[in-house]
Amino acid sequence: MYRDMLLLRFFEERALRVFLEGAVVGTCHAGIGQEAIPVGIFSVLRPDDYAVSTHRGHGHMLAKGADPRRVMAELFGRRDGYAGGRGGSQHMACFEVGFLGSNGITGGGIPIATGAALACKMKRNGRVVVSFLGDGASNQGTFHESLNMAAIWKLPVIYACENNLYAMSSPWSEMAAVKDVAERGAAYGIPAEVVDGNDVLAVRESTARAAARARSGEGPTLIEFKTYRFCGHSRSDTMPYRTREEEAEWLIRCPILRFSERLRSLGILDDSSEAKLRSDAMRIVADAEEFARNSPEPDPESVAEGLFA
Repeated sequence: MYRDMLLLRFFEERALRVFLEGAVVGTCHAGIGQEAIPVGIFSVLRPDDYAVSTHRGHGHMLAKGADPRRVMAELFGRRDGYAGGRGGSQHMACFEVGFLGSNGITGGGIPIATGAALACKMKRNGRVVVSFLGDGASNQGTFHESLNMAAIWKLPVIYACENNLYAMSSPWSEMAAVKDVAERGAAYGIPAEVVDGNDVLAVRESTARAAARARSGEGPTLIEFKTYRFCGHSRSDTMPYRTREEEAEWLIRCPILRFSERLRSLGILDDSSEAKLRSDAMRIVADAEEFARNSPEPDPESVAEGLFA
């Protein structure tokens, strides 16, 4: 899990860097600081379980098992990317690892995940679906409609809310009358809990409980993971709405730093092993960038492929 968290961090940092260079067009939403959530979730789920993501989906996709080279190639808009260079940062999928796609529409992935969970129940395949969403998405109608439907039909879905305290620049306290997103689970009769999203072990344990419940036919669970993004909403966001004191307080709670300290206290990690893990992760990310830069541009003749009208 520590290795995977490092990979996500270094990949996102590199993605922002090449975006700033102009190599990545469109937009780029990084999840720097939120690595414990996808890593903790997928560390306990089965490889054949499904996931549906948000506009901030690179880390989710990588943690699910996608190839970093093809994810980076998609960011570059190249033919070897997961969407053939057509989807970019917000719209790519990897069906072979059960990643059903990221989604640029706030709350747009929630009903997709709910539908996938319905399919799993109908097929009786024992699979669980994870629906990633942000705190802002919990104010969308799709959130409430999906939770209501999943509760009625007892669908095997985990609604994983990454509450990083801000919907773009709007603080949660100004966007909802309830203190926690998890309070909304009561309206639909489903269990919900608030979990420290910067503690990868806490994420893992809560996910294990929710997955066991889903597989046993008891239905959905809403988990609110409290976390913090160390970067802006997108690359152009200079974060004038946050104080430097608040940022410093959360940097101390960095999920990678905390897990490193935990592993060291248990005698699992030392300077040498950590240096190797960091070096290996950096090498994978550097290789992904080189692969992306060398990947060919999409063929203009194929521009109409994959369209539906």
